[in-house]
Amino acid sequence: MTATTDSRIAALRTDPTLSLLHRSLDVYYGDPERDGRMDAFYSRFVSGGDLVFDIGSHVGDHIGSFRRLGARVVAVEPQPLCLRALRAIYADDDQVTLVDAACGAFPGRTRLHVNSANPTVSTVSPDFVRAAKGAGGWESEVWDADIEVPVVTVDALIETYGVPTFAKIDVEGFEDEVLAGLSRPLPALSFEFTTIARAVAYRCLDRLTALGFDGFDVALGDNKSMTFQRWISATDMATHLHDLPHAANSGDVYCVPD
Repeated sequence: MTATTDSRIAALRTDPTLSLLHRSLDVYYGDPERDGRMDAFYSRFVSGGDLVFDIGSHVGDHIGSFRRLGARVVAVEPQPLCLRALRAIYADDDQVTLVDAACGAFPGRTRLHVNSANPTVSTVSPDFVRAAKGAGGWESEVWDADIEVPVVTVDALIETYGVPTFAKIDVEGFEDEVLAGLSRPLPALSFEFTTIARAVAYRCLDRLTALGFDGFDVALGDNKSMTFQRWISATDMATHLHDLPHAANSGDVYCVPD
């Protein structure tokens, strides 16, 4: 990060109107070792001059990593508070395009279920909210507001901005709907899974297989380290996700075509 970016983040951390994002800003910014691990991890997918889609950007720490690697970034985020932070952090970076929308199977509008106390788990999926209710580790989560947001498809993003070298999809239980709006393989992508919504991950694997993806690996939690260190089949990945303990909670599945 530049000194200007650091100062902007510092200002956001003390802005009372952004108090609900202060914890996220503290967690996701200001740790050079974490930044270095992210950059080293994503460098296998992203190089200078590449285009990356960051679908579900939250406060933009992944945008920062992709930019440090020299990529142009199209960042898709529907939460107004997060967008305010992103616009402030990347205000003078013409290589970052912010799209004020959710991503889904069809263009239009939808309801975003907002978790005001923990915006990182806000979601378009009512099934995800239901799955979290009473689940271990999710007891304190409350989705306390609904807002209407626009929806774009990945295909529409490609038509507007070009084909990305890599797409990161992290949308809290709506990943299968995002992939339903993609009709072609990409060089690589990732999608988040959670152990409270494993069926979503299985549908993602089915969709990606139909699109021509046949290599999969997974990194658990925020640990940017592949589990298998090789590409396995969708069937083997589904079995692995099925067998994970509930406490594994979440992670990202990485996918490449043949």
